[in-house]
Amino acid sequence: MRKMTEDNIKAAFAGESQAHTKYQIFAYYAEKEGKKDLARLFNAVAYAELVHAKNHFKTLGGIGGNVENLSSAVAGETFEITEMYPAYDAVAKLQEEKGALRAIKWAIEAEKAHKELFEKAKATEEKGEAYALAEIHICAECGYTVEGEVPDKCPLCGKPKEIFKSF
Repeated sequence: MRKMTEDNIKAAFAGESQAHTKYQIFAYYAEKEGKKDLARLFNAVAYAELVHAKNHFKTLGGIGGNVENLSSAVAGETFEITEMYPAYDAVAKLQEEKGALRAIKWAIEAEKAHKELFEKAKATEEKGEAYALAEIHICAECGYTVEGEVPDKCPLCGKPKEIFKSF
């Protein structure tokens, strides 16, 4: 693929990915307000944006085997933990942005758990064994991620266990 086309497809992937997430967030809030049809519209279009992002990512050769995909996931989480969020945190501290500092703290702690989960899965896949995951729970307020039992309250944000989403 020629460089300009590759750059355009990368930008399209980023834009479609962001639109997918944004529309899911809009759907969440529409649902909270009892606007079921509006939520359904946002969710439907979010799915279409996901399809577009998938096609762009596939075109870029971003999909490999499970071990390759897990390696990519570990690398992404590592970058967020060691480079991206520490840099963003430094700027937020300098500018005294309390909301950003809280969001960054929550994100970096969740990313650490994600990295560990991906590393565990990768090690299992590399051995040729079937990967088994206990139930995983995510705090809907801060993204805290835990495998196994849900804590009585989130250790990051203090919210009760009832707000955790289970997978």
